[in-house]
Amino acid sequence: MIAHVKGIIAEKFNTSVIVDVNGVGYEIALSALDYEDAKLDEEKKYYTYHKISENAEELYGFSTLSAKKIFELLISVNGVGPKAGMAILSLAPPEEVRNAIANADTAFISKASGVGKKSAERVVVDLRDKVGLPSKYGATDVVGVIKSDESDEALDALMALGFPLKEATDALSKVDVSLSVEERIKQALKNR
Repeated sequence: MIAHVKGIIAEKFNTSVIVDVNGVGYEIALSALDYEDAKLDEEKKYYTYHKISENAEELYGFSTLSAKKIFELLISVNGVGPKAGMAILSLAPPEEVRNAIANADTAFISKASGVGKKSAERVVVDLRDKVGLPSKYGATDVVGVIKSDESDEALDALMALGFPLKEATDALSKVDVSLSVEERIKQALKNR
């Protein structure tokens, strides 16, 4: 399995990029947010999900570990495949998607291309208890595609330490967000 790819973005097309890693090009499908953020000739690291099927091998890339974990949760839902998972992650930054699921915001999730009302309801029912507490309450507003350079480094660090997404978000929900990333991690580990 390919866990991540780090290299130079050599080409961009549709919603995929080709990342050149020492002369080997990896085609990686990205969410709309990550695709917009990708710049040609820039070095980038993507956490990847490697899908192997009877007819193809595909790499799906994510700029943060939390986005990858949310994607893996999304595709675990019956009827939600990788393309629908990427469409949902294209709506907003990963934290907003996680928050929408935690708030049971099916209207938000059903805005994704190829995701209907029933699929959105299934996502909420199956994942609501797995994504942790909402970071804010109420409906998630989306006008087009939201672009955010902010990712929660503390959340990514806790997941890299082996915390499941739900435990990591629960632990960080009790920590002041104005603290430094390192201090937030320490406090989350103490609260565990």
